[in-house]
Amino acid sequence: MVSITESPSEFHNLERMSVNELLDGINQEDAKIHLAIKKVIPGIEALIDKILERMSVGGRVFYLGAGTSGRLGVLDASEIPPTFGVSPGIIIGLIAGGDTALRNAVEAAEDNPDRAWEELQAFHINQTDTVIGIAASGTTPYVIGGIHQARENGILTGCITCNPNSPLSQAAEFPIEAVVGPEFVTGSTRLKAGTAQKLILNMISTTLMIKMGRVKGNRMVNMQLTNEKLVERGTRMIVEELRIPKAEAKEMLLKYGSVKKALDAIENK
Repeated sequence: MVSITESPSEFHNLERMSVNELLDGINQEDAKIHLAIKKVIPGIEALIDKILERMSVGGRVFYLGAGTSGRLGVLDASEIPPTFGVSPGIIIGLIAGGDTALRNAVEAAEDNPDRAWEELQAFHINQTDTVIGIAASGTTPYVIGGIHQARENGILTGCITCNPNSPLSQAAEFPIEAVVGPEFVTGSTRLKAGTAQKLILNMISTTLMIKMGRVKGNRMVNMQLTNEKLVERGTRMIVEELRIPKAEAKEMLLKYGSVKKALDAIENK
């Protein structure tokens, strides 16, 4: 039986379409993504609640993926430290084939069911941690093997997939199945499936960081000041919060190194 993510596109003769027809078709398909994700919000919430219990005692989150799915996990993990000012070791993305696979396909890297668990061992993974497998098809051996062995060792496991009742969903304790349907280009899961996975990763990591106290109001008060744009943003936050001149706010920001530290310093005076 052909999986949903590999099913034929509902659009035909793409090469004969105009640019406008192609764009409109892709847009029509993308509109289905949010509806599919809305259906799985209860499952995402249940997984996040369990992760928070573990993160409160020092637990970490590991993403496992191959190809597009792996790249999306690494991307999400890499954006958390600068956005929320946490250690790079809080959320970690692992991709089959290692860093080389971020830019180039690594032949057969995803076919080894034992490799992910071997890689997790290098991080001294333990029962306070969580492993989330990401695979559009839900059939990637690298991901399934890692999830299966993590669960066998008492580690919390979840997954993000776009096929129902896949082997990955069966292996994970908390499966999230965003069924977005066949792709515009048959089997090209970098499209709807990839977008759905990215959106769910956004939801998981952002919610975790908010609940871990890394956001104040609606502001990224712990962001790293890595460029002038972010310094300007942080200065603006302090101006809005304290109603002080911009020059004074910028001086405070640079002195304390983050919006939160600057505001805490004022509150503690």
